[in-house]
Amino acid sequence: MNRPHAIFFDFDGTLADTAPDLAGAANDMRAARGLPLLPLDALRPHASAGARGLVGAAFGVVPGQAPFEDLRREFLERYEARMTRETSLFAGIDTLLDTLDDAGLLWGIVTNKAGRYTVPITRHLRLDHRAAALISGDTTPHAKPHPAPLLKAAEDADVAPVQCWYVGDDLRDMQAARAAGMGAVAAAYGYCGDSAPAQWGADAIIDTPSGLL
Repeated sequence: MNRPHAIFFDFDGTLADTAPDLAGAANDMRAARGLPLLPLDALRPHASAGARGLVGAAFGVVPGQAPFEDLRREFLERYEARMTRETSLFAGIDTLLDTLDDAGLLWGIVTNKAGRYTVPITRHLRLDHRAAALISGDTTPHAKPHPAPLLKAAEDADVAPVQCWYVGDDLRDMQAARAAGMGAVAAAYGYCGDSAPAQWGADAIIDTPSGLL
């Protein structure tokens, strides 16, 4: 890959470890029903899939099944009430972003997470005013793996897509990067779901945030 003029990041599982609050919301639901709490390690791999993944892991239901929508709504309400309680940047992200700033490289955030969550969390982590672009799941008509959110980020940063990299911890992130004409970097330190980053067709794989430098 050529040296980029801008680097865009997925949020959950790439910049921020949001799994403790996502899992916490799922366990709050289980506790309310008298069910035993699930360990964070059992729920963490599902964090990139958001409400769908956490509700599925906590209750064994999937979209289309009768209780799913009610459980999803409750999950989102509980998550919104606690979304900044335990969420933090991954170790090394602060240093990485400082290094990019010092080098004059633009960076931004492109996530499928809705703006009602993205905006307050990025503000809490003091990322909102630093990012050259902040694209939420409802910023454009399409979510990843469609390229529209990444192309919007490039437009906001005033950089050609071919001069950008996109870093993410899910197959759909690599698919979106490819479709947008950006370099695709897999964050193997993230949640990664049920598949291995080596299978995603990424241009590069990093095991820590510093691997991007």
